[in-house]
Amino acid sequence: MANELTRTQSGVVALVDRHEIGDVLKPLIKEIHLFDSYIAGTMHLKEPEVLQSIRTGDTLNLQREENKFDDMAILILNGAGQKLGYVPEKDNVIFARLMDAGKLLKAKVTDIEMKGSFPMIRIGIWLVDF
Repeated sequence: MANELTRTQSGVVALVDRHEIGDVLKPLIKEIHLFDSYIAGTMHLKEPEVLQSIRTGDTLNLQREENKFDDMAILILNGAGQKLGYVPEKDNVIFARLMDAGKLLKAKVTDIEMKGSFPMIRIGIWLVDF
């Protein structure tokens, strides 16, 4: 049929149609290292054994928290959503503002060192940019 119209998809539409959306977006994601810090408040955890599963290289989630002690509080959670502690109050203002503006931030464990009976967990904070 010479006079028939055929519909073809090209570019991003064709990619999305043939793949999961995550597969399409992964190459477009950039992680930008912003700052090095540590996990604060590990001594006050109700379940400190959660810290035993943390390893260097782990990616951690950051989440804003309404907190009566700190208006800019940022929780640090493991992949299972368990509380590990906080971004230190002295470091959190700019990161809280970025998160409040809709930016996605992640943390990565860079080092673990025992300080007495509690681990000092150092982290890098990263902006996930699309």
